[in-house]
Amino acid sequence: MSKLLVIVGSTRPGRAADSVVPWVVARAAAHGAFDVEVADLRDWPLPIFAEHFGTIGDINDPTYSDPLVRAWNAKVKSADAFVVITPEYNHSVPGVLKNAIDTVWLSFGFRNKPIASVGYSGGISGAIRAIEHLAHIAVEAEAVPLRNTVVLPFVGQTFDEKGEPVNPFTDASLQILLDDVAWWSSALEKARAGGELAPGVFRAQAAAAAATETAEAG
Repeated sequence: MSKLLVIVGSTRPGRAADSVVPWVVARAAAHGAFDVEVADLRDWPLPIFAEHFGTIGDINDPTYSDPLVRAWNAKVKSADAFVVITPEYNHSVPGVLKNAIDTVWLSFGFRNKPIASVGYSGGISGAIRAIEHLAHIAVEAEAVPLRNTVVLPFVGQTFDEKGEPVNPFTDASLQILLDDVAWWSSALEKARAGGELAPGVFRAQAAAAAATETAEAG
C-alpha cells in the first residue's frame, strides 16, 4: 500500500476544511490502496522559511535550524503520495501552505511523487485558481501534479448533516482522483526503486564544475 499524506492547507479559525477533511480521509481509507495519514498544518507551526546552507548541517542528513523543520522534512519524505486540501486566498494557495512546501528543502521530499488537489471555496470558484497555482509550485518541488482534481464551490452547501456530499458527482470526482493517485503512486514507487537521477540542480552544478575544470586544464 502507498503511504498517502493528506495535507490540510488552511489554519484559519472556522475553516471550511473541517467539513472537507473527514470526507476525503474516509474515502481514501476505504479505497484500499492507501495507508492514510493527515498532516494538518495547524499541528505543524513551521517558522517562515529561512533555511540556508549554514543552517542545514550535514547535507546528507540535514539538521536544519529547528527540530520541527527537520521533522516536517522527514514526514514529507516518508510519504509516497499527497492529497492537498486547500482554499483560495487572493487567487492562490494560503501562505501557510506555500511556506510548508518551501520548507521541504534539500530533502527533496516531494520529488517524483504524485500530488493531487481538493479545492473548496465559499463562492463559485471552488479554489480552481489555487489548484492551478499549486500545480506550478508542485512542478518546482519536483512532484508530479495530477490533472484530475476535486473542486467544491459553495462548500457550505456541499455536505448534508451527516457529512455526505449532496451531489453524487462530488463523490465520483474524488474516486477518480484517488484512482489516479493510486496508479501514479504505484508507477512512481516502482520507478524510484529502479533508480533515480540526481536532482537537476546537483547535475547542473556537476556539469558546471566539469566545464570549469576542462577550461582550466586547456
